[in-house]
Amino acid sequence: MIFRRPWLSAVVLALASSSLSPVAASAVPHPSGASRSVQRDADALRDAGVTGVAVRLETPHGTVTARSGVGDLVTRRPVPKDGYLRLGSTTKTFVATVVLQLVGEKRLSLDQTVEELLPGVVRGAGNDGRTVTLRDLLRHTSGLPEYIQDVFPDPSARTYFADRWRAYEPEELVGLAMRHEPAFPAGTGWAYSNTNYVLAGMIIEKVTGRTWAQQVHDRVLRPLGLRDTDTPGTRPLLPRPHAADHQQFTPAGPMVDTTIPYRPFDSGADGSMTGTARDLNRFFAALASGKLLEPAELAAMRDMVPVPPDTGHPEGTRDGLGLFLTPLSCGGGYLGHGGSGFGYVVRAATTTDGRRTVTVSAHSRAADPKAAARQEEALRDLVDHALCRGK
Repeated sequence: MIFRRPWLSAVVLALASSSLSPVAASAVPHPSGASRSVQRDADALRDAGVTGVAVRLETPHGTVTARSGVGDLVTRRPVPKDGYLRLGSTTKTFVATVVLQLVGEKRLSLDQTVEELLPGVVRGAGNDGRTVTLRDLLRHTSGLPEYIQDVFPDPSARTYFADRWRAYEPEELVGLAMRHEPAFPAGTGWAYSNTNYVLAGMIIEKVTGRTWAQQVHDRVLRPLGLRDTDTPGTRPLLPRPHAADHQQFTPAGPMVDTTIPYRPFDSGADGSMTGTARDLNRFFAALASGKLLEPAELAAMRDMVPVPPDTGHPEGTRDGLGLFLTPLSCGGGYLGHGGSGFGYVVRAATTTDGRRTVTVSAHSRAADPKAAARQEEALRDLVDHALCRGK
């Protein structure tokens, strides 16, 4: 969505083994270089102020995991192993995959306009569905305004607690967005807007007669065996185990438990899914390696436009259809998508061949811009190091 104490490390375990008997000590596995690197970067993200961090890296040589911080500020319990996560806007990649499968089946065309698909829905305040294509929706070149400002106009804890149980129908959210002028004529610029994917979800239902959530289950989750991934809609509670999420609404203010989502923008095709890092890695690896889309549709997904430098993305980032390409320090780039909401950030990324895939979850968010920037930098470094190692 719009937002963007240490766990015992493998190094400490290795040192502690010196006090064991020779037989026991020889049985303690030595941490790999990758394990040490991932744990070090997870601790750096914790040291930047994140309350709890979890990492899962899949490589041809095996799986590396790391946890740091705590899973709950009250109980101080550790971050759970492979806990359930809110996926936020990572939902968009699942939705785009379904749309492209429908394109491959000739049930949709990326050049169709929103007016053709949803007559009369996008209009008002200068918005014109006749000029916006399905491709524009999926790669944020539509210029359509954001609805978030209408459902959360006052960024405060009071608003979060007052309105977090309220849910909107997709048509209501689009209606709110249509009160505002477009950012630019369709196809002439780039601006991230959750409204685009609310409309994409509506289009899936219009074309198939089934909700976007049902289509994601049938076309993606079930074939890949992603049993721990779900489309819960307005159901607010995460399965256990999960870490608690914490949002700081004002600089130097308290960390507020926001584990219950803010349903006005956590319940639709733009950001409502839940799952685990294990499942998320499996999804992105399958997508990158061509297991979910035919070559033509995968090429269309990876047909990208530059992301402007003032949008919070790393320099050189490009956006395709539900998928970003971000440069790597070691050369080339990685495919992926992030997700965030009150108190959490999830980042899923894979090398372009799908052979190395990492998911990072951070379970708190700072209000102070400098602190938030430090945390974002630490998160980016973690992803970059995880994917570059072994290249």
